[in-house]
Amino acid sequence: MKKVPSTKKEFLFKEKNYRILLLAIGVIALGFFLMTGGGSDDPNVFNPAIFSFQRIRLAPTLVLIGFGIAMYSILLNGNKK
Repeated sequence: MKKVPSTKKEFLFKEKNYRILLLAIGVIALGFFLMTGGGSDDPNVFNPAIFSFQRIRLAPTLVLIGFGIAMYSILLNGNKK
């Protein structure tokens, strides 16, 4: 009868990876939050606030940066000492 070596279950990533991933999720959520609003209650009234710097440039940039941080957290090797 052969003895099966015990396998210790481990997480796929280390704690540092998960912290960076949570930061990325926060940056992405902030970007989507900054995109909200700017609409008008009356469809016959135009609101130029939808074309503000915050919604056109800043928010999408934050979302893309957040996705970049998420990719970095996935590719980061947490086993290095």
